[in-house]
Amino acid sequence: MPTDHAHPIDWPAASSPMLHIEAGVATLTLNRPAQRNSLSDADLQVLLQHLDSIEADAAVRVLVLAARVQPQRPVFSAGYHMGGFEADASQGPQGFERVCAALARARTVTLCALNGSVYGGATDLALACDFRLGVQGMELRMPAAALGLHYCAGGLQRFVARLGLGAARRIFLLAQPLSADELLRLGYLDALVAPEALPTEVARWCHNLVQLAPLALQGMKQSLQEIALGEHNATAWREREAHTQRSADFAEGRAAFAQRRPAVFLGR
Repeated sequence: MPTDHAHPIDWPAASSPMLHIEAGVATLTLNRPAQRNSLSDADLQVLLQHLDSIEADAAVRVLVLAARVQPQRPVFSAGYHMGGFEADASQGPQGFERVCAALARARTVTLCALNGSVYGGATDLALACDFRLGVQGMELRMPAAALGLHYCAGGLQRFVARLGLGAARRIFLLAQPLSADELLRLGYLDALVAPEALPTEVARWCHNLVQLAPLALQGMKQSLQEIALGEHNATAWREREAHTQRSADFAEGRAAFAQRRPAVFLGR
C-alpha cells in the first residue's frame, strides 16, 4: 500500500489532488502514487481550485503540499504528465506554470513535505513553497536540457531568487540527479530527516507556524519574496508594517510578553 504523512483518510487508490483542512492547516495531497504522482492538466486545474479555496479561508494559516508514494520507490512527483505536450505543445505546460505561481503567491505560509524523489516541473512546484522538508534517500532531477526543453522563465527566476545562480545552473544545465545531502547544502531543503521521522517533523513545523501572528507572518512572507525577486514595493512594505503595528494581534503579543504567557493571535 502507498504511504502518506497526512491525517487518516479513506483514500481512493488514485484520484486528483485531495484537500484536507484541520486546525488551521490545509493539506493538499497528490494521489496518483502508481503513476509517480505525475500531474495531468485536469490535476493542475483541481490544484488551482483547491488553492483558491484555501486562499479564501482566513482560518487556514499553513498549507502543506504532500503526496502518497509507493514504499518501494517513493516519488513525491514526476512533474508534468508528458502526454500533455503531445496534446498541445504550446499550451500544455502553462497550467503547471500557473499552479507554481499561485503557490508562490499564496497568502498562507507553505510547506512541502517531500517524502520521496522529485523530478521535472515538480522540483519547481516544491520550490514555490516557502519551506521544504525532505527525507534521506530522495533525489532531485530537472531533465529539461536532456529533453530539449527550455523551462519557463518564471520558474528559472524562482530558482535563481531562492537558491542563487550557481545552484540554478547546476540544477538546469547539468540535468543530473542531486542527492538529499546536496539539496540540503544548496538550500533547496530546509530540513532532512529519516523517512519515518517526516510526519513528526511536518507536525512540529505546522504547530510552530500556526501559533505565530498571521498578519505579521503573511505580510513578511510577501515582502521577503518581493525583495528576493527585485520587486521594489516600498509603499506596500511600509503599509504592511503599519498594519501590524495597529493590529489587535500586536497588542496581544505585547500583553502576552509582559504577562509571560503564550499569545493567542486571531489575525486581526
